[in-house]
Amino acid sequence: MFEKLAEQSLALMGWQIDNHWDLNIDQCVMIAAPHTSNWDALYARLALKALGVHVRITIKDSYMKLPFGPFVRAMGGIGIDRRPKHEGEPRPSMVQLMSDLFKEHPKLVMLVTPEGTRAKQEQWKTGFYHVAVSAGVPIALAYMDYAKKKTGVGKIIYPTGDYEKDMAEIMAFYAQISAKFPQDFSVDTRYHNDSTVS
Repeated sequence: MFEKLAEQSLALMGWQIDNHWDLNIDQCVMIAAPHTSNWDALYARLALKALGVHVRITIKDSYMKLPFGPFVRAMGGIGIDRRPKHEGEPRPSMVQLMSDLFKEHPKLVMLVTPEGTRAKQEQWKTGFYHVAVSAGVPIALAYMDYAKKKTGVGKIIYPTGDYEKDMAEIMAFYAQISAKFPQDFSVDTRYHNDSTVS
């Protein structure tokens, strides 16, 4: 019921859903981009709900406690605790902790926003790629294209281990997407020659 309602809501706003989601995928890292407006979250959430995709978002473990915990969990939050397990040990890396979550959750679609902010970023946070490789899961490319009024999952990438090649393929995909505020969006210029999205 909620899936149909989400689909109808998008249709009423003039948006189409791009459905390249593979129903056989139980685990993946999902990129959401561009991220230049608060509206992005609404369209992305509606599209993913319409596709029946339940995404989870990593968040600092302290937010999982009262009073915020129940709300954060309801929104798909998963706590990350970077404290060392034993005194004197170094803090574990975010990549390791995030990839370990796939061992704990047989069904996990981990949503990430590698731009990190609504301001223009010419270098993305690329930890998502290393998480996917470490966990042995694909990378789903979710997007919001304001020129075409189309949103959803446009492509599934299976990391080959060739970092430069795979990142170039991801950036080539997002370079074709029009953000709500194009002047505030750039793909990672280290892996794509033309960072301007028109």
